[in-house]
Amino acid sequence: MSETDAADGPPPFEDAFSSDDVEQRIYGTILQTREPTTASAIADSADCDPKTARKYLGWFDDLGIVTRHDGHPATYERNDAYFEWRRINQLAADHSVEDLQDRVRKLTTRITEYEATYDAASPAAVDAVAAAEGSDERTIDDVYSDLADWATAREERDRYERARQQRTGGEREQASG
Repeated sequence: MSETDAADGPPPFEDAFSSDDVEQRIYGTILQTREPTTASAIADSADCDPKTARKYLGWFDDLGIVTRHDGHPATYERNDAYFEWRRINQLAADHSVEDLQDRVRKLTTRITEYEATYDAASPAAVDAVAAAEGSDERTIDDVYSDLADWATAREERDRYERARQQRTGGEREQASG
C-alpha cells in the first residue's frame, strides 16, 4: 500500500480517534467501553493524562453520558439509557407524527408476521433448533436471522412509538399553551 493510499483510507481501528482532540478521544473511548473502567485505563486508551480523563469523565457524568461507580478507584461506564434517550429525541425531531405512526404500523405488521410464523409472542419464546428441524423451508441460519430481525423490529417499534408519543405530547402542549 502506498503512502497516499494509507492517508486517504480510514485510520487503523487502534488509532481511530488519534486525530481528534482529547475530549473526543475520551468520548470515543467511552463509547467503546462495555464495562466499568477506571479513569486511568480510559486515559491510556485515549492517550491522555489520567487527571484530564477524570475531568472530562466528571463532565460526562454530569451530562449523563457515563455512569460513575464509586469505589477505589472509581470506574466509569457508558450510560446506554442516555444514548437511547438521545436516539428517541432525534427520531422525534427528524420525523413527523404521521411518519412515526407509519413506521410503527409497518413494524407491527412485521412483528405480527413473525408471531404467526413461529406461533410465539416473542423471539425468546422460540426454540430455534426445533423451528429449523420442523421446517422444510427454513435452515437454522434462517431461523436465527428471523429471530434477530424480530427482536430488532420490537426494539425499533418501541423507539418509534416513544418518539411518536413525545411528538404528540409536545404538539398537545403547544396547542393548549
